[in-house]
Amino acid sequence: MKAAIKRKATELLGSANLRRTSPRVAILAVLFGADRPLAQQQIAARLGGRCPDKVTTYRTLETFVKAGLVHKAYLQNRKWHFELAHNCTESQCHPHFTCNNCGQTHCLPEISMPMANAENGFVIEHQRVQLEGLCPDCS
Repeated sequence: MKAAIKRKATELLGSANLRRTSPRVAILAVLFGADRPLAQQQIAARLGGRCPDKVTTYRTLETFVKAGLVHKAYLQNRKWHFELAHNCTESQCHPHFTCNNCGQTHCLPEISMPMANAENGFVIEHQRVQLEGLCPDCS
């Protein structure tokens, strides 16, 4: 793990008043190094032998979500994908694009989407936008 990423992860935990345990630092470091949202299994694979057990990983991710450090970006194949929350607001996540051909998901923080207007008593608390089509490599 690169020292600069480990330092960022440690600082982020401190800013959220969370204990700086080895599993927490390792999981955050993986998310810092990721260029797209990752499922729990992908995080575990990137950690290799340093990976805590599945329950600890899941609880750590949920702790990060509650603290606002990480968010659940989208659900695909019944698996949540997680990413750092720095590109999103409390009520709106940046759009994600999933290629229908290769299956890769890309973050699109440069695209701005207006919040949907709720009618008939619906109250929108959080908006996620998932776009699908062909990525530049597959089109």
